Amino acid sequence: EPDVTIVSGLKDAVVSEGDDVTFRCQVSHENARDVEWKLQDVALQNNEMNEISVEKGKIHTLTLRKVTEQDIGTVTFRVGPHTSTA
Repeated sequence: EPDVTIVSGLKDAVVSEGDDVTFRCQVSHENARDVEWKLQDVALQNNEMNEISVEKGKIHTLTLRKVTEQDIGTVTFRVGPHTSTA
């Protein structure tokens, strides 16, 4: 199985409290496994506040809904041994 790498990493974002923010990370191969999103070193799950999806097979997205001051911090995307942060 080919090593999946990060082609296009996360970009920093500044948003107002109550707004949604979306982070995107493009990987080199479709159907990447061993993918993880974190906020402040806490693993995120797909739920009503965090929308995690994959577009076109290679673009992994995380949308944080109605952010609050508690959401300030580092967002991390990891695939295998590779990480990107914003």
